[in-house]
Amino acid sequence: MAKPSAAKTPVKWALALIVAASLTACVSTKQSQPTETAAEDDTPPNIVLILSDDHAWNDYGFMGHDVVKTPALDQLASEGVTFKRGYVPTSLCRPSLATIATGLYAHQHGITGNDPSRKLPGGKNGAEYNKQRGEIIAKIDHVQTLPQLLRDKGYVSLQTGKWWEGSYQRGGFDEGMTRGFPEKGGRHGDDGLQIGRKGIAEITDFIDRTTAANKPFFVWYAPFMPHTPHTPPERLLKKYQDPSRPESIAKYYAMIEWFDETNGQIFDYLEQKGLKDNTLIVYVSDNGWVTNPTMAERFLPKSKQSPNESGVRTPIMYSLPSKFAPQMRTELTSSIDIVPTILAAAGVDVPQGLPGENLYQNMVQQTPIERDTIYGEGFAHDMDDLNDPESTLLYRWVIEGDWKLIVSYDGKNVSYQKYHNDFLVAPRLYNLADDEHEQHDLADQHPELVARLKAKLADWYPVKSRNILTN
Repeated sequence: MAKPSAAKTPVKWALALIVAASLTACVSTKQSQPTETAAEDDTPPNIVLILSDDHAWNDYGFMGHDVVKTPALDQLASEGVTFKRGYVPTSLCRPSLATIATGLYAHQHGITGNDPSRKLPGGKNGAEYNKQRGEIIAKIDHVQTLPQLLRDKGYVSLQTGKWWEGSYQRGGFDEGMTRGFPEKGGRHGDDGLQIGRKGIAEITDFIDRTTAANKPFFVWYAPFMPHTPHTPPERLLKKYQDPSRPESIAKYYAMIEWFDETNGQIFDYLEQKGLKDNTLIVYVSDNGWVTNPTMAERFLPKSKQSPNESGVRTPIMYSLPSKFAPQMRTELTSSIDIVPTILAAAGVDVPQGLPGENLYQNMVQQTPIERDTIYGEGFAHDMDDLNDPESTLLYRWVIEGDWKLIVSYDGKNVSYQKYHNDFLVAPRLYNLADDEHEQHDLADQHPELVARLKAKLADWYPVKSRNILTN
């Protein structure tokens, strides 16, 4: 385990405010307010943020899947506040994780893709490629992260699992597992990726040390699960193997149950230590996934990297037994709400300029969320102009109530074209109440609704250099 690092300079948040203010000036969503926080005299809750990786929105027991077993997450869903209509704005792991860590959209924090362009001189092994890798990581230096915001309240933070933005210190964590680029294996999270697959001792040891020091803790648990490689234990794989089921799907299902087991281990440990009642557990997946039945460890179009439901939809759960009664909620929510909501639960003022909603009081008081519209955006896997998010903009989408509009753009895309080519088309409109798998495009039948929702996207933020595709 790496040793604690020094806190980052306070100047950083001032820089972040300048960046966020300039980028969010035209955001039309309701701004988070610093007033709806936990009572000042409350003991700050411990926080465990759980992120699954490449996990379809309906592949859970509590979401109605008739094969996949997720007893630990099913219990969390029954005990906490469960939003079945949760979303991530961007369906690619790196920008999605950066949004969850900062509370900003990808076009705001600037990390829109996973890597620099593979078309750079010298390719992936070239000097310019590695230079740009460092420049992408440096974007995290200009925004404030969740562990940094929690530090002033006395929280000690631990990073485990997936983390793209350099070392854990670069993200503002006090302790962590990831060494980060340019260390060998530093692309996804290097040593951090062992968590879950090789046990959770780093987490339980950290919990023991911080509670012994009478400090509230924040744990970032982002295991490389059910992400490929799909290498589940044989005991779990056997449960899902069936002559009628492709082996690739059986392995993916077994990986989900393996991931679920690790969550159960964390939940049980919190219970044993008497910490469960005052620990806020937040769950979200970074993006969706639909397994290719004919190719091992490959996904199908309209899932990962896609603006469709199988790319951006995820259940989002919050559990804090001392404050939240069990609730199954049908309102729209987004991963941009996670940072302001966690901060409010911790008694930390929510900075102005974050685009998400602070849902804390809604969950405590079981009151409706006064929002009927959420937004998202999709970019190419490879970044092009690192300082111009629009350079690789492929999609934007908006959901208002049951209606979803997807608009495509002519951003530069040098990789994974086969997953996008058939969907870079004219605006598509779906009624999710009747068609949650988006089989029936209704854009031609409702031109006035398409126009109104396109106007909402323009109000969200204007696109200046990309063109909307019309056929």
